Amino acid sequence: MATEPVSVVFKLYCLVVMTMVAAAYTVALRYTRTVSVDLYFSTTAVCLTEVIKLFLSLGMLTRESGGFSRLRSTLMEHIFRSPNELLKLSVPSVVYAIQNNMAFLALSNLDAAVYQVTYQLKIPCTALCTVLMLNRSLNRLQWFSVFMLCAGVTLVQWKPAELTKVQVEQNPFLGFVAVAVAVLCSGFAGVYFEKVLKSSDTSLWVRNIQMYLSGIIVTLAGVYMTDGPQVMEKGFFYGYTPWVCFVIFLASVGGLYTSVVVKYTDNIMKGFSAAAAIVLSTIASVTLFGLQITLTFASGALLVCVSIYLYGLPKLDTTVLAKADSNKTAKEKLISV
Repeated sequence: MATEPVSVVFKLYCLVVMTMVAAAYTVALRYTRTVSVDLYFSTTAVCLTEVIKLFLSLGMLTRESGGFSRLRSTLMEHIFRSPNELLKLSVPSVVYAIQNNMAFLALSNLDAAVYQVTYQLKIPCTALCTVLMLNRSLNRLQWFSVFMLCAGVTLVQWKPAELTKVQVEQNPFLGFVAVAVAVLCSGFAGVYFEKVLKSSDTSLWVRNIQMYLSGIIVTLAGVYMTDGPQVMEKGFFYGYTPWVCFVIFLASVGGLYTSVVVKYTDNIMKGFSAAAAIVLSTIASVTLFGLQITLTFASGALLVCVSIYLYGLPKLDTTVLAKADSNKTAKEKLISV
């Protein structure tokens, strides 16, 4: 696979920025969904996010190309004359759309607490897809840290089920099937995109443009199927406030940094960064929304921090040890002779 050498400082910078942006996005998103009187359409916000990410990627590609003339030739070569590449990058867009729909179906048939616990299986699923699709290996400590992270995130997000007077007919089996499909889609789409990024020397921003073009089509279809009549009646930007625009901006910037992290690290590290963002956003909610810290949250946050540390420990180079052992054995044989 084609890789570009980058410094550890740059990788750390990207991980930190992505974590901070994701945490701020979670807090701001909750604010816009709980305070706004005229609630905006989430489908239009998602679609607009894809459009902004497309234009930001075009700007970065212009800077990388060195001018508009080279940008035009790059777009002609990789976009307009390469329908197969566009089709290749449409796969994660469609899979992510399926994942979002399965998540909605799961939440309609499972309690929120059950959904939160089962959905965290996407973390070990991503690790498994990384091993199978990218031919990588994880040592025992890293596998242990992956499952520890899964447990930590589950505890951080854990909320006891609340009894309500409204009884909703649910199908638990259908809910678990939907969660399983969503987990598989999450792991596959992320690792698939990583494989496409690292399997050629094509620019990261070209790959982003290819994916965001398909993403715009998929999200527009989502707007039409989910909120079509209401959008036609009230308008595409109904309920938009400066805070909503800020949320869309954070989602756009976070999406770009996510692709950079996937390019230069991997999807497992992206998962660890997302877990750290969950902890940070929950801590911020203590001040902004009056959330109370519980023992389960404190335990989960501790597990997340420890798992991040364990996964980041350097691997033991077994090849050097094996070579040293073979040399030692050879010397012993010579001595015995």
